[in-house]
Amino acid sequence: MSMIIVIASLVFAVIITAFLKNKTLARVFGSVLCLVAVSFMWFIGMLLLPEFLGRAGQWLTNVICVASLVICWLLLWKPFQPRARNALVLGVAVVAVVLSAGIAGSEIYGNSVAEAPGEEIRLTEYEPFREGTLAKSLAEPSALKIMEDLPRLDGATALYPLYSSFVRATYPEADYDAYGVLHIENDDEAVSDKMEMEMEIKMEMEMTSPVICSRTSNAFTNLLDGYADVIFLMGLSDEQQLMAKQRGLELKLTPIGKEAFVFFVNKRNSVSNLTAADIRRIYSGEITNWSEAGGSNNDIRAYQRPKNSGSQTALRQVMGTVPLASAPKEEVYDFMSGMYQAVANYKNYKNSLGYSFLFYINGMIAENEVKLLSVDGIAPTSENIAGDGYPFADNFYAVTAEREPRTDEEKRRAANVNKLIEWILSPQGQFLVKATGYVPLPVQ
Repeated sequence: MSMIIVIASLVFAVIITAFLKNKTLARVFGSVLCLVAVSFMWFIGMLLLPEFLGRAGQWLTNVICVASLVICWLLLWKPFQPRARNALVLGVAVVAVVLSAGIAGSEIYGNSVAEAPGEEIRLTEYEPFREGTLAKSLAEPSALKIMEDLPRLDGATALYPLYSSFVRATYPEADYDAYGVLHIENDDEAVSDKMEMEMEIKMEMEMTSPVICSRTSNAFTNLLDGYADVIFLMGLSDEQQLMAKQRGLELKLTPIGKEAFVFFVNKRNSVSNLTAADIRRIYSGEITNWSEAGGSNNDIRAYQRPKNSGSQTALRQVMGTVPLASAPKEEVYDFMSGMYQAVANYKNYKNSLGYSFLFYINGMIAENEVKLLSVDGIAPTSENIAGDGYPFADNFYAVTAEREPRTDEEKRRAANVNKLIEWILSPQGQFLVKATGYVPLPVQ
């Protein structure tokens, strides 16, 4: 409709110009009409095209509108001889077509490849005693205070805000670096052993901070190697269970709350619900087009995470006995934020499908670029998670390894581990579970 109005305005401008006897007046009037028509076209283009093409839509609108204005000016004011003028009109039109084709072609190519993974969320914002921390606090003093022989904690990215709030309530105040360095001021001198270690070598030496977040797979290795006493995870894969068994370690998984494993698409995708069967068929490779799952005729790009990551372990649990298809290397994201960015990017709005945990998307990302999908018509809300209505809701855990303490310090720390887990299951600990954004365990 808008294009009909623009074309009608341009035709009207030409007709008026032809019938007005005063050539200058006719050209001025025609120029005004052309300017109005092109301005309307620009407004409509900037309103609609960026919704589907992002910045490319803005460039496309500007190129078409500028070319239209230049052509109108050449035709109305006739500044050159007819042959030269016609050549210029043709040249402007060709340049506009080439630029538009280039912009559109770049967009089509960009939509065919996945975005490079981004960096993980800044966990420093959740450090327990950081000024302005996002970690939650109790309204009253904690019933548990551990002042020495502190249990060493590690875990999944999505659970760091929660166990950081546990530390805030129960540990002595200090600067616990989320990435593994403990900073404590001793008068005006820093403690001499403050070393900044890369994530790769953290697993090879004892952690200098009792509270870090090295992500699921690294945290699990830290637990096996004895560098962590408690790790907070969404669950364990069969492979991780086997690794512990081969080490002669018995793992104890203590449920401390409930969370939903969620699937999401770009907010522009028309799909709002998938059945559990559809999800299994998509990730097994049986369904490859959104039209087979209630959407438009577009290929599905189903992203994945590396094996033994928390979300990939959850996906394998969703698949059950259905084989999981291998994803192309460029569609496997090491960081959860990379998967989110790929799905959120307008280039992938027609195709992308990702997964995560509810709190990570709503609490840590907290952006409105993706849409959480209902599963079998049930949305992943707190009520549905607590009531077991949402099909992919499950417990998350404080995981410990049963090993014989070798020193008095290890005995005291092991006793504090038991006290900490008991406190996490208490009303105060469960209050922080809910305050952080998870679903607490049912009251016994």
